[in-house]
Amino acid sequence: MDTPSTPLLAITLPLAAWMAGCSTRPPMQTVSRVDLDRFMGDWYVISHIPTWIERDAYDAVESYERGAGGRIETTFTFHKGGFDGPRKVYNPVGFVTDDPSNAEWRMQFVWPLKSEYLIIQLADDYSTTVIGRTKRDYAWIMSRTPQLDAARYDELVGLLAERGYDTGKIRRVPHRDAQ
Repeated sequence: MDTPSTPLLAITLPLAAWMAGCSTRPPMQTVSRVDLDRFMGDWYVISHIPTWIERDAYDAVESYERGAGGRIETTFTFHKGGFDGPRKVYNPVGFVTDDPSNAEWRMQFVWPLKSEYLIIQLADDYSTTVIGRTKRDYAWIMSRTPQLDAARYDELVGLLAERGYDTGKIRRVPHRDAQ
């Protein structure tokens, strides 16, 4: 019987160890129902575990509008690097993927790639929401106003912790209107 060569072992052993350390995350629980018409409009990004695009965002606002063919036309605006920094505008398109709950979307910034977008918390009065992902890599706490009561904010951060997020990665997004 032949034994594997040293170079082959040098590749396969670390790969096997890496694969053994991989674990799949449990699915992210979403809210049971989203009324899309009530969800549309402006949402202030209060805090986030940011993507590379928004790492230094100020006055971040995500706006949703129902479009043709079930699309969610989205406008994401913020100032880069400070309140007087350059204004950035992105227009991803959302697609609801779980009718009838409407809580699971895919966001498309660049065709054909679509990113997971899960509504994991939504206040009964649609005043706050939390968006998450199964990978627990990004999250957004959003409100209809640029300010959020400290107790409510702590509750929403606690929800992210319960769902397996590293809350040490959360960044508060400064809003001029909240100063």
